[in-house]
Amino acid sequence: MTKASTSPSVVRATAMPEGIMTVPVIIVGGGSCGLTAGIALRGGGTECVVLERDATPTGSTSLSSGFIPAAQTRLQKSLGIADTYELLIDDVMNKAHGQAPRPLVEAYVHAVTEAIDALEAKGLPFEIVNGFLYPGHSVMRMHTMPEKTGATFMTRLEQLAQQDGVDILTQALVTELWIDEQDRILGVGYRRPDGRLEHLGCQCLLLACNGFGGNPQMVSELLPEMAQAVFAGHQGNDGSAILWGRQLCLRMADLDAYQGHGSWAIPHNALVTWAFIMEGGVQISALGKRFSDETGGYSEAAIHVLAQPGSIAWNIFDDPLLELLRGFPDFRDAEALGALRTAADVASLADLIGCDRSALVATLNEIAPGHTDRLGRTFKRSLTAPYHAVKVTGALFHTQGGLDIDAEARVLRDDGLPMPNLFAAGGAARGVSGRGANGYLAGNGLLSAVGGGWLAASVIARQLNKA
Repeated sequence: MTKASTSPSVVRATAMPEGIMTVPVIIVGGGSCGLTAGIALRGGGTECVVLERDATPTGSTSLSSGFIPAAQTRLQKSLGIADTYELLIDDVMNKAHGQAPRPLVEAYVHAVTEAIDALEAKGLPFEIVNGFLYPGHSVMRMHTMPEKTGATFMTRLEQLAQQDGVDILTQALVTELWIDEQDRILGVGYRRPDGRLEHLGCQCLLLACNGFGGNPQMVSELLPEMAQAVFAGHQGNDGSAILWGRQLCLRMADLDAYQGHGSWAIPHNALVTWAFIMEGGVQISALGKRFSDETGGYSEAAIHVLAQPGSIAWNIFDDPLLELLRGFPDFRDAEALGALRTAADVASLADLIGCDRSALVATLNEIAPGHTDRLGRTFKRSLTAPYHAVKVTGALFHTQGGLDIDAEARVLRDDGLPMPNLFAAGGAARGVSGRGANGYLAGNGLLSAVGGGWLAASVIARQLNKA
């Protein structure tokens, strides 16, 4: 018996097979982008079906901290946090060195506020992450669940979607896009766990499926500097949207953009949040020396760490920062796995790292209040014994490039014209991080997913109402 193909393909046809059901909207992917879009559509009275490849909707969001940047939300205002759309737009654009598509940034920033306010009104218990600012953000604007995990955000989002009547079909791996000669999407074909191919027609299709971080061949082709890096994202990120786009001659954008992370604990395979860096922690190589201004951001830090001997570094911090870190579930998980090491003094820390003691003494002496070091970092405080250390490497979390879209999430053809009824957002579409790794502003992934899902749903609903 031949194994059923699961490779993404395009079927040119005048109509879908006879006798199949047609729905107004199909959403490919049940991550935060797809579920947000489904909730928005159902809230406006539009029927939709979410097709999710996994047994449970999780996606990349479930592996994240679940922090969503948004400005002028009801929650921010209630806490007296002064923020504006313009300030968040500028923060995104500045971190992307002006390379992000500003109209799309503006659209996402406005849409994510609408999404969070609406989701909160439906019962999602958002909180603002306080106590420190992530690199590049001007004010406290990270919205999260009380547990500070993307997994709990996804659990609540799925519960809300089901409560609102969103039809979610799991274990449905979309492998075919059906399209007519006028480039209008007719529907999809999807594989079931037993290999059966089923079909569903639609009036509009939203690709909210994935990036390509889980496709080693595509990573080697498009992100060669991360080809040997640990992939810490969702394995469903297989590049389906790009593979369909190539077959349909669609425009791509920012395919070399991605979110890396320079604080992936090894061999424990656990994330250590960057909060400790922003409050005074540092990274030191196996030679006992610092190698970058860590406050630039955790995404580009992945490249800096991978460039060190053995592609490793040591996160170094002290007791006050340990207390801060223990407020984050991802660090508590890393500590429970045995990632945390403690040294009573500098000599013991040097032995732990395996570096020259004098080199480490010189490094730690530079960490002093008001001192600006050769790398351009100005410190607020010194580190005091006992010292804590976690061995880390650089990891690839998710990609930030994909199908090119306009400011209404409409997928663009090579000639720049929008497809009639094909939309994309989240990991399937270009993000708002510009090029490479250093344009990623903390939270850009969920800004694109939640904001993009809400935006796409609004445009699709308007388009269907006009039909």
